Amino acid sequence: VLLEKNRGGTKIVNTGIRLVPDQNKTYDPESITKPMWVMAVRELMREMNINPKRVKNLVSSLNGTNVSVKQITTMDMPEDELFSSMTFEARKHIPMDGSDAVIDFQVFGPNPKEVDKIDIGLVACTKKVSNAHLELLKEIGFTPGIIDADPIALSNAFGNSKEFPEEGAVVLLDIGSVSSSLVVWGRKDQFFTRDIPIGGYHFISSLSEKLDMDYVSAEDKMMKDGINSFQSSIDNDLNDISVAEKNVFDNLIEDVRRTLRYYAKTTNQSFFTKIMISGGGSSTQGLKEMIEQKLSLSTELFNPFQSLAGFENIDISNPGQYAISTGLAVRGFLDE
Repeated sequence: VLLEKNRGGTKIVNTGIRLVPDQNKTYDPESITKPMWVMAVRELMREMNINPKRVKNLVSSLNGTNVSVKQITTMDMPEDELFSSMTFEARKHIPMDGSDAVIDFQVFGPNPKEVDKIDIGLVACTKKVSNAHLELLKEIGFTPGIIDADPIALSNAFGNSKEFPEEGAVVLLDIGSVSSSLVVWGRKDQFFTRDIPIGGYHFISSLSEKLDMDYVSAEDKMMKDGINSFQSSIDNDLNDISVAEKNVFDNLIEDVRRTLRYYAKTTNQSFFTKIMISGGGSSTQGLKEMIEQKLSLSTELFNPFQSLAGFENIDISNPGQYAISTGLAVRGFLDE
């Protein structure tokens, strides 16, 4: 996503997407190599008429278990002591690979419930993960800039497009290809994130296994029939789905339910105003309605472009799949 800022606000200039691997080929996340990523991004840049070497304000992100995003409450202390404390804290939340932890944090302010304590937003990964990401960007031809995390990018996209409610927390769910980013946040409530290891790839691979068909055929069926793909006879009545054999969609929703229960138990906040779903998997036919019914929460498709000038000039069938990339572009302006 390419944005520019002018007197009238933020304008969307260009968007692009590139499949890895190419369309009509079996997708296996374990077989995607670094050269494949490099080639795909270079081809995308050519299609968008962008020279990577001339990009001056690049914002990219890490996702999944490679990065940890936490809100932490700790004693108020000098910044040098705080850095040491956060480095120690980070080691509890990221899979260590023999390299040092790389951290960044922001002090949110005094904790409203505990005297002499502060709330901090902590982002952490290992140096090995960070270096691999930087090397990938350089090989493509970019000059690395800000490195963000998917949950923060998702939050920035929402904050740029919509207002957080005065009371209660919003649930953001970005359904990616191999995992989903879940964010719970409100004006007065704790910032919480979780990576759910279910994404669009699992939708299709589980269908392929259940119906004993190849991946590409399963993908075509999923695009056509959505959540009804798992039924032997297509029936649009959601009540019939609820008594059917549990499938990958049920597993995703159950993970969301467990996460919200955990959030409510640990924060004493159980008022969730709505769920906003995004990512490529969010366009799966019937999934929005299924989430809404099973969780009894108002569920909407999130359009990150709706507050940006110029969106009406861009033809995009599923703007929700650009939520995280829009949040990254917005972050570039926030740090100016």
